[in-house]
Amino acid sequence: MKSPKVLVLRAAGTNCDLETANALAHLGAKPERVHISELRSGKAKLMSYDILVIPGGFSYGDDIGAGRVFANQVRLYLKDLRQFVRLGRPVIGICNGFQVLVKAGILPLSNTCEQTAGFTFNDSGRFEARWVHLRINTQSSCLFFKGLPEMIELPVAHGEGKLVLKSPRQLEELKKNKSIAMQYVSDDGKLAGYPYNPNGSVFNIAALSNPEGNCLGLMPHPERFTSIHHHPNWTRQTFRKETVGLAMFRNAVDYCRG
Repeated sequence: MKSPKVLVLRAAGTNCDLETANALAHLGAKPERVHISELRSGKAKLMSYDILVIPGGFSYGDDIGAGRVFANQVRLYLKDLRQFVRLGRPVIGICNGFQVLVKAGILPLSNTCEQTAGFTFNDSGRFEARWVHLRINTQSSCLFFKGLPEMIELPVAHGEGKLVLKSPRQLEELKKNKSIAMQYVSDDGKLAGYPYNPNGSVFNIAALSNPEGNCLGLMPHPERFTSIHHHPNWTRQTFRKETVGLAMFRNAVDYCRG
């Protein structure tokens, strides 16, 4: 059975790469934690991997905006990233990785290849670190959510998680393209404000994907829910054999195995 090679991309300040790699290794993949400088020097090549993961953290301290410096490096040193996505290979950006994909112009999909969205400080004015209720868009073709229930829970941990769009028209385009992969909701599945929407993102957007469904950016952390014991109410989490975080990574690994 093929063991997909996974590039877990890191930079100064990345701090969720190890648990992400551990989850992928548990599923039989071959993750490699690679610093962006190795891609710059040519020591590592993006196209030699089956899956790309940009994990969470605070790359370069988020000093001039969350993910901004890292996104600039991705633009410069991963020039074949768009081709990687077009070939259908799975790409996932988690939290800071989501911010990187957006600020590098990879998500949301646009014809100009320019940045059309961004992130700003949470409406609450504070760092939000807790579990949230999420609703998966059942019309989305996102491969990472295959087989998952419509309602899930994952933890968030961010200070600049509020997604903003360039124009109201863009929101309608995202709806039309089924690119809104997941939304923050109340415990009964309805769109609601704070505290259910932890940051104030437009239309409660928690995740975006490309229309083809192989490139996903999400603010919650699936790598922090790969064991049932990670959930604060784990003794009642008996209705699933596998956590949603691990299932998301498994979907990508199985997809590459064909």
